Amino acid sequence: MAERTILHVDLNNFYASVECLYAPELKDKYMAVCGSISERHGVVLAKNQLAKEMGVKTGMTIIEASRICPGIVFVEAHHDRYEIWSKKAKDIYLRFTDKMESFGIDEAWLDVSESKIFGDGVTIANSIRNAVKSELGLTVSVGVSFNKVFAKLGSDMKKPDATTVITRENYKETVWGLPVGDLLYVGRATLNKLQKIGIDTIGKLATADFDYISSYLGKIGENLWISANGKDDSPVQSERAEDIKSVGNSITCYRDLKDEEDVAVLLTSLCESVSERVMRYDIGKATTLTLSVRDEELNWFTRQGKLKRPSCLSEDYFEKAMSLFKTNYKWDKNVRSLGVSVSGFTTEEQMIFGESDDYEKRLKLAKTVNGIRDKYGDGVMRKGITLRDKSLTKGNIDGGGSLPPAHN
Repeated sequence: MAERTILHVDLNNFYASVECLYAPELKDKYMAVCGSISERHGVVLAKNQLAKEMGVKTGMTIIEASRICPGIVFVEAHHDRYEIWSKKAKDIYLRFTDKMESFGIDEAWLDVSESKIFGDGVTIANSIRNAVKSELGLTVSVGVSFNKVFAKLGSDMKKPDATTVITRENYKETVWGLPVGDLLYVGRATLNKLQKIGIDTIGKLATADFDYISSYLGKIGENLWISANGKDDSPVQSERAEDIKSVGNSITCYRDLKDEEDVAVLLTSLCESVSERVMRYDIGKATTLTLSVRDEELNWFTRQGKLKRPSCLSEDYFEKAMSLFKTNYKWDKNVRSLGVSVSGFTTEEQMIFGESDDYEKRLKLAKTVNGIRDKYGDGVMRKGITLRDKSLTKGNIDGGGSLPPAHN
């Protein structure tokens, strides 16, 4: 098999950089983007480079950030803006390859192995950086490597606005000295377990005995050992419609949900987000919905059910999601997070007799609403129920009311 060329593209200080496009006077000031400024427990979602250099970190409270960075300016998040600029950036990436896998709103992997018409990996990376900077006024850092894990490491190593190359010849020298926590998918719990056995760098993980790591950490340990040794062969999951098996979104709530009305607010927003993406990809109608629920003690469960009819409409998704919740949740604890995904797509007409005309009218209306939101931002039109308690969605949904992009 020929050597792959994988890029990982990361928009630098994305939320803060976008806000500076709308308020250029913030560019030379200490600035952070927050979910809520009015509430004392609002947290930092992003910060610009100046604030970062002062020690401001994502997840800090506004009070903490103000303490270590006097004079910092806080801006409330506008997720509809971030969606627009994320799409603009990804449209640039797609000029070089159709093999793109999003990793959140501000990151993406690109497989440019077959894009030699545009040059080698470094040339393409620099072309992308220059295009994003000149056309959008934003900067990106790009990692170039032979697999996804090392490409991601590369984009993290030099910021802002840089290209880092990790090859088979230099990866031990470049990667193995890094903290093991920098490796993709090493979460806090796994990091603590690795540190307990003296593994604090990627190199120590790579040279550890495979069987020992496997028995100690299980499957996740095997995968991390493989990644540390440069053996990750996972493909870039193209976002072409024919590759999409399910579409979903989830949200960790700004505060715990205490009753079914709270749940209905979140499920409405989630179902609208999922429905919009299903229609955008034009992949047909879903037949199955999966609901995931996590309580305040982080216990979770999933339940799945068939829709009454194949559909791409949010109200049909909401009806099934709410039914699954009411049937299965006993309210012995408050709810911390919710997730909705749909699958089993079909392009066949399977309408219940007499309901086809009603469905087509609702579909036409939904497409009209989506068109208005695309033009003016998601917050311009909202369902009334989502206004019941705006604090439910702050930090995850901006004041205008748009969810972060759904994930496949």
